[in-house]
Amino acid sequence: MRFAHVSDIHFGGENVAAVAACRDWIADQAPDLVLITGDLTREGLQAEFQAARAWVDSLSAPVLVVPGNHDTPYFDLAKRLFAPWRRYERYFGPVPEEADQLDGLAIARINTARGVQLRANWSKGAISARQAGAAVRALAAAPEGALRVAACHHPLIEMVGAPMSGKVHGGRAAAAVFARGGVDLVLTGHVHAPFVLPFSGGDGRTWAVGAGTLSVRERGVPAGFNCIEAEADGVTCTALTWTGSRFEPWRTWRLDRRVG
Repeated sequence: MRFAHVSDIHFGGENVAAVAACRDWIADQAPDLVLITGDLTREGLQAEFQAARAWVDSLSAPVLVVPGNHDTPYFDLAKRLFAPWRRYERYFGPVPEEADQLDGLAIARINTARGVQLRANWSKGAISARQAGAAVRALAAAPEGALRVAACHHPLIEMVGAPMSGKVHGGRAAAAVFARGGVDLVLTGHVHAPFVLPFSGGDGRTWAVGAGTLSVRERGVPAGFNCIEAEADGVTCTALTWTGSRFEPWRTWRLDRRVG
């Protein structure tokens, strides 16, 4: 099982060459899946969603998507307050409560973005105990041996040396639920830099995996995305970064995988 983990494309502010090259990489490498962990748009505008939808439709692999904080109407407070996901759902549908099942892979999609919050920086994330519990239950129904993945926009734990924070309300509690519940990977975006970290608790084999950005809003790491390859005994995560003419490996992590 091999899939591309893409995040923070920010159509309206995308790195045009890198986005086109990512599509070419997918066509050439034929991954089993493309998983996009939010912020498809820059300001949640209809034209940006149209561009995002057209790009997704042009990919030669199945695609799963979760929303990010930029996928709400960024400058329209009334719409962010009363209908934050109407436009996203028009183009990509609601986030399902059941897990997506592929051969050897189960993915629970979670919306950690909020239109508004009772704090000044509404762009930060939140995850409820209900959301975390529902994801674990959905993944528990996966066939034995399947890689169990939770996908959301905001990192539930902070990346060491991150260029920005997630500050997810309920993030640490959800991370503990995922570690105890046998989730293998929690894939996120938001910070625009790739990373891999183990969750504390459980058996130490629940991993936080963050992807970079395909936008021009780089934060210390060139534009890029992750290639994730799962085998029976482990997972290899390679962060690919854009050189200006092609994607090259930037860093590779080999992750232990629980057995049984």
